Amino acid sequence: MRKSEGAMGSRRATVAVVGSYGVGLTMRLPRVPVAGETIAGGEFSSGHGGKGSNQAVGAARLGADVAFLTAIGADTMGDGARALWKAEGVDASATVTIEETATMVGMILVEPSGENRIVIATGALDHLSADHVTSFRGRLADADIAVVSLEIPLETAVAALRSAREAGTTTLLNPAPAQRLPDSAWDHIDVLTPNRSEAAILLGHDPDAQESAADLAEQLRAKGVRTVVITLGADGALIHDAAGRRTVPAVAPRAVVDTTGAGDSFTAALAVALAEGQPIDAATQFAARAGAHTVSIAEVIPALPHRDDLRTNQNHQAGTHSGVHGGAGRPRPGGPVRRHTE
Repeated sequence: MRKSEGAMGSRRATVAVVGSYGVGLTMRLPRVPVAGETIAGGEFSSGHGGKGSNQAVGAARLGADVAFLTAIGADTMGDGARALWKAEGVDASATVTIEETATMVGMILVEPSGENRIVIATGALDHLSADHVTSFRGRLADADIAVVSLEIPLETAVAALRSAREAGTTTLLNPAPAQRLPDSAWDHIDVLTPNRSEAAILLGHDPDAQESAADLAEQLRAKGVRTVVITLGADGALIHDAAGRRTVPAVAPRAVVDTTGAGDSFTAALAVALAEGQPIDAATQFAARAGAHTVSIAEVIPALPHRDDLRTNQNHQAGTHSGVHGGAGRPRPGGPVRRHTE
């Protein structure tokens, strides 16, 4: 049973995030160079990034109380991170500073189409451990939902999922960057949000094999995941849970400027909606609106929506998924976000 009433009641939803922070170094290019080629004409910028931090900021902007665990270096980039979280209302008091190690850096190449390529030097994140998760256990237990991603050590991510679920908190794993999970992890995942290629990698399959999303979702459910939401880009999302399979159509963005933060925006919005007690279909619709807003604005932090942004854009976007609400009453297994009793 939920402990908060979120935007629809007298208390705010609570979200605990265990994940990454890094600085994104973005180069906008007329095209991606081939091997050995140097091209001119790029535009450079730098900004806050890391999937965990993006998701924490995104959830806070949408009205949740957010506690965040990550690791940063004792450097100016780490100082900038703490300033960001303070400004955004994210409780990062549990975040650890690793001496003599750099904060994570990601290099992002963005083409005119908005498509991106990212490489990462993980730095301090390599030192985020299961012991740090143990210290964060109280925040996980107090949350309505715990969000975990995989830019941190896999052992640490699994420890966070296990700790949250043992405390009775609903868990959401955003499996990016995708990798094989240990068998022990699957039972700790309530909601899983891969794209099609990530779903294939999680199962040990060839991500280029073009398996259907429906087949991938069914296999992930067979692993023990309670609710699978496979994001399909312009084709929307596929939900598979105890109520069966159904699709949520995509929301058309006003423009596609930068897709870098779309997945994190979707995950943050999905987590907040579930924490507020919305059923999975309605939560996925809300998340799709958030993702559509994000791709229309350059860079990640400026693009993450506030609640009012989604209210303002809802009328424009409603016409792009007119049939979605017919499935909104389908419940998640056990209904809205709940406290586990097993």
